[in-house]
Amino acid sequence: MSTRRQFIQATAGTSLLGILGMHPAFAQAVDQVKIFYGFPAGSAGDICARRVGDLLGGTAYARNRAIVENKPGAGGRIALESLKQAPADGTALAMSPFSALSLYPHIYKNLSYDPVNDFVPVGTASMIHHGLAVGPKVPESVKNLKDYLAWAKANPKDANYGSPAAGSTPHFIGALLGLNNNVPMTHVAYRGSVPGVTDVVGGQIASMVTPHGDFVPNHKAGRLRILATSGKTRSPFVPEVATFAEQGFPELTVEEWFGFYAPAKTPANLVALINAAINAAIKDQTVIDALSVVGLIPFGGTPEAMAQSQKAEFERWGPLIKQIGFTAES
Repeated sequence: MSTRRQFIQATAGTSLLGILGMHPAFAQAVDQVKIFYGFPAGSAGDICARRVGDLLGGTAYARNRAIVENKPGAGGRIALESLKQAPADGTALAMSPFSALSLYPHIYKNLSYDPVNDFVPVGTASMIHHGLAVGPKVPESVKNLKDYLAWAKANPKDANYGSPAAGSTPHFIGALLGLNNNVPMTHVAYRGSVPGVTDVVGGQIASMVTPHGDFVPNHKAGRLRILATSGKTRSPFVPEVATFAEQGFPELTVEEWFGFYAPAKTPANLVALINAAINAAIKDQTVIDALSVVGLIPFGGTPEAMAQSQKAEFERWGPLIKQIGFTAES
């Protein structure tokens, strides 16, 4: 079908809705929304889901603030499996980093959901810069990435790094850092950022790669040291820390987003209502302030832009994951 014909039919459908009114199921706001989030409470993404969810209430989309249901484990897949089973009536959403939809198809032969056909992109909410941080297990003399790589090469038994999940974007940032520089670095998968950060601060593990906002309070308190961040530019929250690219590792530039998804077959007019509510929420100063505390940058947009970005990241990471050689059976 041509794009022009699709546009004409979509316009005609919109006009018909204007004449007849919305489908009865969506003629009024839903009463209660549940947001599935696949990582523990207290992490940066959890804060995003909760603060945005608070402001979904009292909109054309929902009467009441949303309830966040944490589904930690399996790198965020459990939350998406829950969404797949939910009704397509606006009462259930999931918030996920793009890794669970763009990277996992390259990793899991029998992924329990289809990232394209089981969900509808609704809209992005925030942008993540990942970071690599070290704790007291690594000498104070290690000030930057090159120092860290030199230390790791000299101390291979101690050169382990954590990530919030096996197969996550932070996992692969660390893997590529080691692989591209011929430095053995053992990966340790956690169930979310919080327990891994705790182990870095406690000296149980040398380093971690995760959304850098989860490091910021301990970094500012001197309990760990962020050595690099993954954005195209320096993080506004730790501007003293140089990016991977600035330190000679441009291939590790990654800006990951958290986005909201609805079940497949959710009507387009309902998706538009949810998208409008999310975009309004992330412009609210209370949400902006809450995101800044955990190192997140508000990042809104359309469902179409989110779908295009998901596809672009899928295409970018395929060859990189093959280079790393990681699969679910690894």
